[in-house]
Amino acid sequence: MRRSFFIGFMISCIVFIFAGCTQNNEEGKKDEKTTEKVSIMLDWYPNAVHSAIYTAVEKGYFTKEGIDVDIKMPAETNDPLRLVAAGKVDLAISYQPQVVVSRAEGIPVVSLAAFVRHPLDHLMVPETSHINSPKDLEGKNIGYSSIEIEEAILNVMVNSDGGDYKKVNMIDVGWDLIPAISTEKVDGIIGGYINHERVLLEKEGHPMITINPVDFGVPDYYELVLVASEKGLKENEELFKRFWKAVSKGQKDVTKDPKGGLNILLGQENESFPLDQDVETESLNVLLPLMNDDELPFGYQDEAVWAEVANWLFDTGIVKEKIDVKDAYMNLVDKND
Repeated sequence: MRRSFFIGFMISCIVFIFAGCTQNNEEGKKDEKTTEKVSIMLDWYPNAVHSAIYTAVEKGYFTKEGIDVDIKMPAETNDPLRLVAAGKVDLAISYQPQVVVSRAEGIPVVSLAAFVRHPLDHLMVPETSHINSPKDLEGKNIGYSSIEIEEAILNVMVNSDGGDYKKVNMIDVGWDLIPAISTEKVDGIIGGYINHERVLLEKEGHPMITINPVDFGVPDYYELVLVASEKGLKENEELFKRFWKAVSKGQKDVTKDPKGGLNILLGQENESFPLDQDVETESLNVLLPLMNDDELPFGYQDEAVWAEVANWLFDTGIVKEKIDVKDAYMNLVDKND
């Protein structure tokens, strides 16, 4: 009888231990966070504007959201939109006007967040040029980088200032904007960014006057936006919200400590595109006020901005069909967050 009792007791213990192990394993699985991979293609090589992303990587904000980030660089300027639309990358950084143009052409891309809330592309002329406003460009040579939108921007600026755009000589200089203006091949440039080309030109001893297109009839558009495909958004909306939550934490840190954010960025520079610390420091100083809004959460997009930009691109003939802006964007953050 004792033997029967002992065997029964041992069986009960084994069952109890096995059940406990099973329960622990199941609880462990529940606590285990699944890591999901997200690929993002930058608009250009890593620079000051991307500091929030690299800060979020460095400080583990993506990891905390269960995200493994794969940061890619484009081989060509049209790669980000093209590849995100084709599903080759999950997310991309691109330009608000290009999103409108793409949707008008039937390419199903959607903007998820405003990365830079205001134009960086300004008209630039040398301080010694005696050009004070767009109407003074009549009879002058202006370099641009092969992009139709740049011509449209200057057209509106000159005409709204009371000048005649037809009297401006536009010269396509490709990406050689800095050599074109520094060697006086042209009298001014459009397509250069106030946080990059202007900073580089002034460092090289060529002080510039910059004229904001918003002051002369061009809508205040979002320079850079985070973009996904319609299909990708439908399948991964919650994942993308977690991605942006991590980026927003990175942006908050960079805003509080720009020097610390730049140090992280400089540690990630691409060998083919070495970064100049002084240039990137000044670039970030220019960028932060244009990226952040005291009254809105980082990345929030306004429908009125989208409507104004879409109407402007249609009125200027850049797009041939009006788009429904409600399909062109969505917000990963709530306005009251």
